[in-house]
Amino acid sequence: MTKALRNILLAAISMTTLPGNAQKQTESPKPKSSKAQNPKEQPSKSVAGSINEIWADMESSFISLADAMPEDNWGYKPSENLGAFKDVRTFGEQVKHVACANEAWANKLGGAKPPARCDLGGPNPAKTKSEIMAYLKNSFRMMDEGIAATNADNSLQPLHGPYGGDNRLAVIEYALWHATDHYGQLVIYLRLNGITPPASR
Repeated sequence: MTKALRNILLAAISMTTLPGNAQKQTESPKPKSSKAQNPKEQPSKSVAGSINEIWADMESSFISLADAMPEDNWGYKPSENLGAFKDVRTFGEQVKHVACANEAWANKLGGAKPPARCDLGGPNPAKTKSEIMAYLKNSFRMMDEGIAATNADNSLQPLHGPYGGDNRLAVIEYALWHATDHYGQLVIYLRLNGITPPASR
């Protein structure tokens, strides 16, 4: 071993055996706080907040889609020569049907009696585009209130009634599925009239 290399090794050994260095060697590193490890981590969402991740987008998309169809075309429905469109609802009937169903599920969440025969548009007298749009927006507000009142303690609360869902969470799932189903149908109505749905622009 050369003299230079021996001196280097002796210096390294003496450094590790100094009291201050020994303490540094034996100290366990302090764990970083979870905040420091995950600076972008957000607090856990509430049940209602988690539901609204998709519900709020669907609500906005459905309302903008309904409003995009000119009032003159609210009586439109695809003709049978375009495909399997026998006995389908008109555009306006579709929108009113969704509004009635929203009201029904919102009433179920709130313990109120749902409107009858939403399959035929229900008892609400709305007929014009402006009237049905107002009904639609109000029905979504009713559902928003029902979702906001849903939490970890009552999400599985048993509910009874003629519309789908035997607890709060299931009722909301039905309402979400129903509105998105009709959204998909109405996209076709819009496109057949040369209109691109707002959410797709």
